Amino acid sequence: MKKITNKLLWIFAVGQFGWSLLSGIVTNWMVYYYTGSPDAQNPNTGIFASGITQNPILFRLTLFGLVLAVGRIFDAITDPLIAGWSDGSSYKGGRRIPFMRAIAVPFSLVTIGLFTLPQTGSIIVNDVLLFVLLLVFYLFMTIFCTPYNALIAELGDTQEHRINVSTYISFTFIAGQSISFMLPNVAGMLEPMVGQTMSIRLAVALMAAIACIAMLVPSLYIHERDYIDSKPSKTKAFSSLLKTFKNGQFRRFVYSDVIYFFALTLFQTGLAFYETKLMGIEDTWTFVLTATMTLISVLLYPLVNKLAPKLGKKRLIITGFFAYAFVFLITSLCGQGLYWGFIIAVLAAVPMAILGILPQACVADVAELSRLESGEDRSGMFFAARTFAFKMGQALAMVVFTSVTVSETAGSYRMTAVIATVTCLIGACLFFLYNERMILSKINMLKAKA
Repeated sequence: MKKITNKLLWIFAVGQFGWSLLSGIVTNWMVYYYTGSPDAQNPNTGIFASGITQNPILFRLTLFGLVLAVGRIFDAITDPLIAGWSDGSSYKGGRRIPFMRAIAVPFSLVTIGLFTLPQTGSIIVNDVLLFVLLLVFYLFMTIFCTPYNALIAELGDTQEHRINVSTYISFTFIAGQSISFMLPNVAGMLEPMVGQTMSIRLAVALMAAIACIAMLVPSLYIHERDYIDSKPSKTKAFSSLLKTFKNGQFRRFVYSDVIYFFALTLFQTGLAFYETKLMGIEDTWTFVLTATMTLISVLLYPLVNKLAPKLGKKRLIITGFFAYAFVFLITSLCGQGLYWGFIIAVLAAVPMAILGILPQACVADVAELSRLESGEDRSGMFFAARTFAFKMGQALAMVVFTSVTVSETAGSYRMTAVIATVTCLIGACLFFLYNERMILSKINMLKAKA
């Protein structure tokens, strides 16, 4: 086996930039462009809203909210299926890379389709197209991300490498998310040449092309079997999923992770609305604010990387939970003015740095201990099980956000930030149950015996 180096881990991390960019486009801008109403300051808000059903169809639940939620649930259900397929595969190119290489282009194309195809003259056709395309989008994201995430544990062959690769992919993840916030800026540059609606479509297409190239970099460069001596898992997909959730420490981690992603998704979905509707900021400032948050967060990465082995990942993650809760609370109380946007950006950088790096390392630790205890490598299923759980939280967040904000009032947007605050505090309390010290000591003990 060839030696795993930090250079290899950086090349691997480029793939995270690609799928993060596609995910950011959909997460940050689908609701913004397909719901709401334009105003003089932000004429692109809800630009595609007239093409789909907007009125609540069940209590306060909107069609768009239900479509997003069903998409996430479908995504969550397919995670263990793809993980089981990947864990049990014996392809010449490895158990992970062949999936990533095959799906990069279709994944990018369906992202473009989401902002292009559901714009016919029929609302019913548009509703159906949006629903189908979103399911396909999440399926393709699962096919890429589930094998990709499994490589975090497999390339992280030591505690140092697990923390390093988690740091690198955190950097590329928020880089992709940050670039996705440039969508209105790119569309604004194209608008004089192609018009308002076409400029948005072209901006999505340009970003999707960049994302596709990034996802192909590790898929084409890394020869998986040169670095990983993996054997196909014989456990069937849902049996493996049940076995994974029977792991007590993994369950304790997941409890808080689900709640964290519920809160974070509420905040991310509402970010463009908080800035435009509550703070009175033009949507073109979204990228500047996100870039500020990202830059500060990246500057904190070396500190988090050094503190994690000394203070422990658990202690830092709990600190990140409370820090995010404080950010959400400030958002719920914010007033008008650009400075509010910068206050949120600066404060959010701290928990973003912590929670962007360390949770993946925790899953890798649990997966590594399970491999050493059982002799079976089910890394793909551990990451898929985590994804399965937090996507359920994301699905619920989509329903809650679109339902709470159906009135499109300032108070409704503030309420989503309040809900995010409360749930994030609950997540922090639950993470106290996770026993990191025991996991690491067992790993060291079993490796010493091997």
